[in-house]
Amino acid sequence: MQDDTTPAAPTGTQTLLRGLAVIQAVAGGARDLKEIARRIGTTRSTTHRLASCLVDERYLRVLPQVGYLLGPRLIELGFQARDEVPLVMLATPWLDELSVLTGDTIHLAVRDGDEVLYLHKTPGRNGPEMRSRVGHRMPLARTGIGKALMLDAGAGEWQRLFERGEAVAAESALWPDHPQLTWPQFHARMQTYVAGRYAFDLEDNEPSIRCVAAPIHDASGQIVAAISVASTLPYMPLEKMQGLVPTVQKAAQAVSAELGVRV
Repeated sequence: MQDDTTPAAPTGTQTLLRGLAVIQAVAGGARDLKEIARRIGTTRSTTHRLASCLVDERYLRVLPQVGYLLGPRLIELGFQARDEVPLVMLATPWLDELSVLTGDTIHLAVRDGDEVLYLHKTPGRNGPEMRSRVGHRMPLARTGIGKALMLDAGAGEWQRLFERGEAVAAESALWPDHPQLTWPQFHARMQTYVAGRYAFDLEDNEPSIRCVAAPIHDASGQIVAAISVASTLPYMPLEKMQGLVPTVQKAAQAVSAELGVRV
C-alpha cells in the first residue's frame, strides 16, 4: 500500500487515475473504505480523501447501512453519452463487418409501439433487393428482427402482437395464398427463440425472404434494438441460418457493449 504522503488536495494524472479507480471499485461492489482501499492499493486516509471528493461532486453517494454507491452525476453523464452518439453510428462498424462477411442484407431496427422501425439497411449482394428501407415500419410479430425485439415480453404481449400482425397481413396483397402460423405455433417458436436469444423470419413477412436476428441491450439489460441478416430463400437455407446465429449474436453483443453492457 502507498503511504499517506499524498497531499490533501493532490493534483495530476496519478490523482485522476486514483479517483477513477475508486469509482471502478464501487462499481465492482466495494461498499466501504477498507474494501475500496484494498482494491486500489491506497491507504485508508488517502482513500477517504478521494472518496469524499467524489461524493462532494456527486460521482459517488453514501447511504447508511449500505455504504458507497455510484452517484447521480454518473447517471446524468451516462444518459448524455448515450444520446450524444446515435445508435446507428455506434453500430455501423459491426453492421459493415456483417455485410462483408455474409454478403446478405443487414438491418438495424428499434421497436416503435407495435412496429419495427428500420434505422439502417445495407443492401445485400445475394439475390434481388428486398422492400425494406430506412424509416420503413412493419408489425413486430411479422419480422425476424421484430421477434428479436419481443424476446423479453411475456406470452400475453406476444399474443397481442401476433394477432395484430395477422390482422395487418390479412389486409395485405402480399399473402393471398400463403399458409399462416397459428398462435400455438408462433408461441412455440418464440419460446425457442427466447431460449437461444435469437429469432428467425421464415418467410413470415415477405414471400421467400428469411432472416436471422439478435437483440441489442443497453446498460440496464433491456432490449433496445436488434440486428438482422436477411436474404432470399435460395441464399438462406435453414442450415445457413443456424450457422449465422452466433455471428449475428456476436455483432449484437458488440453493439450492446458500446451501450454499457459488460461482456
